[in-house]
Parts: sequence; structure tokens; C-alpha cells
Amino acid sequence: MKAVAAATHEQQVLRLARARTLLRARDVTQQGLPTIALTRLVQAGKLERVARGLYGLPGAAISEHRSLAEVSARVPKGVVCLLSALRVHEIGTQAPFEVWIAIPQHMVPPRLDQPAIRVVRMSDDALAEGVEHLNIDGIQVPVFNAARTIVDCFRFRNKIGLDVALEALRDGWSQRKFRLDDLWRHATRGRAANVMRPYIEAITA
Repeated sequence: MKAVAAATHEQQVLRLARARTLLRARDVTQQGLPTIALTRLVQAGKLERVARGLYGLPGAAISEHRSLAEVSARVPKGVVCLLSALRVHEIGTQAPFEVWIAIPQHMVPPRLDQPAIRVVRMSDDALAEGVEHLNIDGIQVPVFNAARTIVDCFRFRNKIGLDVALEALRDGWSQRKFRLDDLWRHATRGRAANVMRPYIEAITA
């Protein structure tokens, strides 16, 4: 009977993996299934361990933004931001090798071996403003929207460079990635309106 139950558990876990692409250990426990089933499936070659607590089907198609899903699954309070968010919105030419993620101010920085991350700290109010949720490989990934991301590029220009912020503003505007009133609203709330005003006026003149 135990062998039958174990096989049933493994079948249920495999169904979850097929439905979600990336499967977290906590997804398994939330379904009332034992995590030992994950270990058995990995040993049998039916699942592969993508990262700590994260599993996928061997040979499954990997999306362009898989690294964002991996980080989001392991840092649930984080929001994808700055250069990584620009990449998601296809704004500018930045191709970061790290995942940029914003976390609460007093949160202990997560330690991930892979993928590499770059942490930015923000208040709880700032983390809740202008967030979109994208489904990437079955994981709901919070990402700042285009307008908010561009404002953050100016707010954190000392980290990423003013040239990157200006490129993001120009390219985002030319591609109509944001509405001007949304940009002003985020700039005002982020106390970046005075810095951004001359640049916004130049591109919209």
C-alpha cells in the first residue's frame, strides 16, 4: 500500500510540474503532498532541481525571463525593478547579467547562488506602487510597470548611471510604453519630478 501511495503522490507532483513549469517545494506541501516525492522524482530523472526548493521537468522549454521567475519564487516579497524591469518592458539596450530586485528596507538580503541578484531597498509603500504581475513559467512575478521603472532609473541614477535613465526615458516615450500623466504621478510620489522635469519637457516639446 505504501508503494501505491508513493506512486500516486509522484503522479500528482508530476501533474503540478507540467501545469506550472517551475514547481516550488511549498506548492507541493500546499497540495497536501509529501516533499519526499520531489526527491524520488529527481532520483528517477523525471524532475530536475533547478535551484534550492525549485524544480522543473527535464528538457522543458525555458522562457527568456526564467531567471526572474527563479528569483521571484525564492524572494516572495521582492519586486523586479530597474535594469531587469527595463528588459521585461523591452525599453533601452541594457542586458543585465544580474536580476535587479527591490526588497523591504529591513528585510535580510536573500542569499542565492544562482541567479545572481542586485538588491535595492524600498519602503513598503514604494514596493506597492506601480506593480504588475506577469506569469513567467507558472510563477506570478511582480514587476514595476514601465512608467514606475523609468522614474526609479532617475531615483537610483547613482547606481545605474544617468545615461541609462535618459535612454530609458527617450526609448520608452518613443515606443509609447507609458502615459505622460502616469510618469508625472510616479515622479511626484517618488520625489523625482524636479530632476526629471527638464528631460521630460525636452522629449515632449
